Amino acid sequence: MSAYLSGIGVVVGLELKQRVRSVAWYVLLGVSGFLVLVVTAVLGLSLGAFGNDDVGGAVFSALIFFVLLLGTLVSPAVSGNAVNGDRDAGTLATTQVTQASAGQLVLGKFVAAWLTALSFLAVSVPFLIVAVVIGGVPLATVLVAIPVVAVELGVVAAVGVGLSGVIQRPLFSVVVTYLTVAALSLGTLIAFGLAMLTVRTEVTTTYVDVDYEASEFDEQTGEITGEIVCADPVTSTYEVPRADTVWWLLAANPYVVLADAVPPSFDRDGNGLDLFTGIAGQVRQAQIAPEVEDFVDYCAEYDNLYSGSTDYDTVEDVYGKTVPSWFVGLAIHVAIAAVALWGATRATRTPSVRLAKGSRIA
Repeated sequence: MSAYLSGIGVVVGLELKQRVRSVAWYVLLGVSGFLVLVVTAVLGLSLGAFGNDDVGGAVFSALIFFVLLLGTLVSPAVSGNAVNGDRDAGTLATTQVTQASAGQLVLGKFVAAWLTALSFLAVSVPFLIVAVVIGGVPLATVLVAIPVVAVELGVVAAVGVGLSGVIQRPLFSVVVTYLTVAALSLGTLIAFGLAMLTVRTEVTTTYVDVDYEASEFDEQTGEITGEIVCADPVTSTYEVPRADTVWWLLAANPYVVLADAVPPSFDRDGNGLDLFTGIAGQVRQAQIAPEVEDFVDYCAEYDNLYSGSTDYDTVEDVYGKTVPSWFVGLAIHVAIAAVALWGATRATRTPSVRLAKGSRIA
C-alpha cells in the first residue's frame, strides 16, 4: 500500500512542479486574491452602512460562495486536459512505461488538480478570517462551510481529470467539464423552473373581507370605530406550481449543497442571518405542499392586520417542517467523480486493447 501511495506521490509532485513553473498560475492566484479583496471590501462597507449587526456572517457566507464560483470556473481549465494534454504533447507514454500504474497516474493527476483548486480557497483564507474577526460567524459555520467547498472543488477536479482521460481531444474535454459544472449549477435551476411549469395543481381560496361601506370607521385614521360588518364570502380558483414534487432537482446543485449543509443561523424573529440560511430556506420552502383548500377570514383578523400581526411561517419554522438534502447532493457529486476517475483509469490502462482513430501513442 505504501508503494502504491508513493507512486501517486511521485505523479503529484511532477504535476505540481509544472504548475509552480508557470507564471500564468501566479497571475491567476493574484487576480483571484484581488477579486476576493474587492468583494470583501464592498460587502463590508455596504452592509456596515445599513447598520447590520451581523456583518461578519453575511460577508463570510458571500465570500464562501464566491470562492466556490471561482474554483468551479478555473478548475475545469486546469484539470480538463490533465491526461489527454500529456497524450497530445507526447509525454504520457513516457510515464506509462514506468512502474506507475494507470490508477496511480490518474489519481496522482487528480490529487494535483485538487490541490491546485484548493489554492484558490487558501488565497481567500485571510479574508475569511477578517469576516470571522468582525463577528457574527458561528464556529459550526466555519467548520462545515470550508470542508464542503473543498470537497466540491475536489469533485470538479475529479470530473475534469476523468473526462480528460476518456476524451481524446483536450479542448473538447475542457468544454465538456465546463458543461458538466454548468449542468449541476445552472441546469438544475432551469430544470426546476421548467418542471414547476408542467406540474401544477388547482387551489380554491375563500375570502371573507370587511364590508367597509356598512362598517363605521374613522376617516382620518382609517380604523373602524364601531361594529365590524363582514362582507359575503368570495371564492376564487387558480393554479399554482407544485414545487414540492420537483424540489429534489435542486439537491444536486453545489450551491444548494453548501447552503443546506451549513447549520442555520436565525435572529430573534426566526429570520436567516446569512446567505446560507437564506438559500437553504428557499429550497426547503419548496418542499412544503400548497393547501388546495384555503379559507382566509380578513374580517375576523381585522385587528391583527392593522396591528401588524400576521400569521406566516418564518425561516426557522420552515426548517422545522422540512428535511435536509445536502448529503444526497454530495453523494451524487462524489459518485459522478468516482465514475469519471474510473473511466479515465480504464482508458489510460496499458497495453490498450483499442485506440481511437488519430490517437497518439508516443
